Amino acid sequence: MGIFQLGFISMYLSEPLLSGFVTGSSLTILTSQMKYLLGLKIPRRDGVGALVFTWIDIFSNLKSTNICDLVTSIIAIVLIVPVKEINDRFKNKMKVPFPIELIVIIVATLVSYYYSFNTKYKSAVCGSIPTGFQVPKAPDWSLIPSIAADAVPIAIIGFAMTVSLAEIFAKKHGYTISTNQEMIAIGMCNLIPSFFSCFSSCAALAKSLLRESTGANTQLNGVISSSVLLLVLLAIAPLFYSLQNCILGVITITSLRGALRKFADTPKMWCISKIDTVVWWVSMLASSLISTEIGLLVAVCFSMLCVIFRTQRPRATLLGKVSGTEIYEDQFTYKELNNIPNVKIFRFDASLYYANKDYFRSSLYSKTGVNPPIVSALQRKAKKEEEAASINLIKTEKRKTAKTSVPQLDIHSLIIDCGAMQFIDTVGLGVLKEVRSDYEEIGVQVFLVNCNPSVRRSLHDGEYFSNTSGDVELLAFHSVHDAVTFAERKFKEKQKEIQLRDAAFSFDPDQAISDDLRK
Repeated sequence: MGIFQLGFISMYLSEPLLSGFVTGSSLTILTSQMKYLLGLKIPRRDGVGALVFTWIDIFSNLKSTNICDLVTSIIAIVLIVPVKEINDRFKNKMKVPFPIELIVIIVATLVSYYYSFNTKYKSAVCGSIPTGFQVPKAPDWSLIPSIAADAVPIAIIGFAMTVSLAEIFAKKHGYTISTNQEMIAIGMCNLIPSFFSCFSSCAALAKSLLRESTGANTQLNGVISSSVLLLVLLAIAPLFYSLQNCILGVITITSLRGALRKFADTPKMWCISKIDTVVWWVSMLASSLISTEIGLLVAVCFSMLCVIFRTQRPRATLLGKVSGTEIYEDQFTYKELNNIPNVKIFRFDASLYYANKDYFRSSLYSKTGVNPPIVSALQRKAKKEEEAASINLIKTEKRKTAKTSVPQLDIHSLIIDCGAMQFIDTVGLGVLKEVRSDYEEIGVQVFLVNCNPSVRRSLHDGEYFSNTSGDVELLAFHSVHDAVTFAERKFKEKQKEIQLRDAAFSFDPDQAISDDLRK
């Protein structure tokens, strides 16, 4: 995937999605560690609903809590949490954070060993840790056909989990990552260890948060950690025989504090963006209540649906002019704006495509207060009634009634601001053509403004400007003010032509001759 530059799939992992995913995964990790803190012997739950079933097992076996493990866990939490808070608060002043976890491990191991917690109180300990390495050997290539189908989702999920953590830390510490480089790194981390009988791997949430919370910044941390693990595997593993499992559980849980604090940020997020907050909750609940892998897939799909929903029903509004300027703003956001007489300026804050074409049309008719098909139908009906009245010599009063049945329009020009439209598909182009034709049929001129080069090319290629008289570029302007100025000038010219034509029709030759003779 890295060689073929498929890192772009990380674009679908939004910040609310990643934050909710990490919080939900943190709840899963916390749940999995609770049995160690309480000293319970319950089965490990995996798959869909593991978190719920684990808590059911915990409450069902609560009476079997090991008091020694419980007391040790409470003491460890009381010691670790305040020190970690101090490390976080004064991390800019402290060159090296206080290694409270390491000290707790050493002290807990010594206390457990000398007081025989394992034998006296049945406290669960690490026990014997195997030492040494297996002899490297080539993987069994005959298994490839049977596992290839499973390798694809494992690779994608592993990449998503790794990149999600990388982006969270990158944002927190002010740097950027290369998704393709991450893919190659993860691939090499799985390719080379495959000769040593290793499991497929990716970034681990608990361990990553633990290292970050202790101040790790560079790859030197990995070298030191690997060296320590090598030393443990080869030599000192037996020394951790008496270390209680509850101590390891406490260290894991206390490293999740930052992710769990995200719950406190949701009210502020709700005030900023309700949709992002919903994405966060869906991602958190899906990754915790269903499973980490399926939850991530559900969150990505839901996030993409929200994007479609946002573009399907975007903000649509009329614009007004800021006094003394050539600036036009949203009438519902800014107060004391001047309306242009008989000119409506409509803005649609999304690209126009097949999913929002009906909403574009309905919102346009609603905001302008003019429904061209209805007005056109009323005009045709009134015209037919007048023609019928003239033929049948119906009374003048009835003819007047037919004329006044047509609504009077307070608009001669419609300006559509396309500044937010990144693209227009064939369906959207067809809607623009229909809207222009419908409005022009009732005597309203339609202008487009702020079209980007892509939209302008689509308009030209789609023959939007065909069958128009005069310069086609006069139907698309670079600014709203230019379009308003042009519309008002054209309307005045048209009114002047009508006045001259009416004056010509009302000219009486006999009256003119009589006036000349009188002079």
